[in-house]
Amino acid sequence: MLFFLLLAVFADLKTDHIPNGFIAIGIVTGLAGSRLYGPGLFDSARSMIFAFLLLYPLFKIGTMGAGDGKVLIMAGSFLQVREFLIVLSTAFVIGAFFSLLKLIEERNGRERLLYLCTYVSEVIRSRQWELYGENLKQDQRSYRSNKIHFTIPVLFGAALRIGGLI
Repeated sequence: MLFFLLLAVFADLKTDHIPNGFIAIGIVTGLAGSRLYGPGLFDSARSMIFAFLLLYPLFKIGTMGAGDGKVLIMAGSFLQVREFLIVLSTAFVIGAFFSLLKLIEERNGRERLLYLCTYVSEVIRSRQWELYGENLKQDQRSYRSNKIHFTIPVLFGAALRIGGLI
């Protein structure tokens, strides 16, 4: 799993994209390994379905990229649901820490908080979900300054779990 996550990080950093074929190979490998050596095919499939159900809403509103969701579903193919939840929770904590560091580095915390409040109030007012950050994509500098590569926290979360540190 760590090998596939490391390759996903490299692809994400280099191209901002994780190829679907790569994800498919990782899932097949995870399911095969789970059937032979791990938690079993049924448990791994449940983890993948659980990952999809948890992460799809985040993708739909634009707070998580498709590649990040696919990488987490791939990680689920190697893990039981409980283990997956530990990796996911750890990845979110690490991602929050990275985001905080990015806010400090970019010095745009007030701007980001104002944007979030405006977004939430617009969703409440219109009673309809909108893509978060969609209007920032026209300004690539602004878009990049507000983005982290979530594959990195996922890799760290999996490594910490496999290493027995969490």
